[in-house]
Parts: sequence; structure tokens; C-alpha cells
Amino acid sequence: QVQLVESGGGLVQPGGSLRLSCAASGFTLDYYAIGWFRQAPGKEREGVSCISSSDGSTYYADSVKGRFTISRDNAKNTVYLQMNSLKPEDTAVYYCAAAQLFIMELDEYDYWGQGTQVTVSS
Repeated sequence: QVQLVESGGGLVQPGGSLRLSCAASGFTLDYYAIGWFRQAPGKEREGVSCISSSDGSTYYADSVKGRFTISRDNAKNTVYLQMNSLKPEDTAVYYCAAAQLFIMELDEYDYWGQGTQVTVSS
């Protein structure tokens, strides 16, 4: 069965760091572009970052550029999101998802994880 599982979320102080993991089972993750999305209370789900299935091309939303880094480890069938210099406005449920195309559009993503909570607060 196709499954994506996020992990690594938690409570962190402003300026701190977290690394989120997205582990795949039931399919080979490197055949897909992988996106990270987030949804805060009262807000729509938004794209954060994505990485291509082939050449490793990456995309970052302006709000996280320079602070977040997306990467993949094909041997572990896992994609990571390293989050540094975290701000309270980064607080959200973070989701990973798989798409056939390197694109940051919700409708293009076929598989979704259950999400992991990230809370940035002092």
C-alpha cells in the first residue's frame, strides 16, 4: 500500500531548528517530485518547498528561502526538510506529498502524508 509518513515535528523556540522527514513505502520515492506544504490555523494550505525526481532541482517559497533546505536520500526512500532560524509564523502542520511533475500546485500531488505539527514559540 502506498504510504507517506512525516516525522520530526515538535516544539521549538524562535531561532531554533528542526529537521522533518518524509518516508515512503509501497512505491519508489525517487520516481516522483516531492513537495512540502503547511497549513496554519485559519489559513489555506500553502506550498513551502519541492524537489524534482531527477536532477535535484528545488523550489522554495519566498517566506522560507534562505532558512529551509530540502533534500532527498534515495537509498533510504526519504526526503528531508531542514528548517533553521524558525519563526512563530512557521507554526503549522507540515505535510509531504508526491507528484509526477516538478510543480508547486496542490492538484498535481497524488499521495499525501498525515502531517506533523511544528510549533515555534517561546
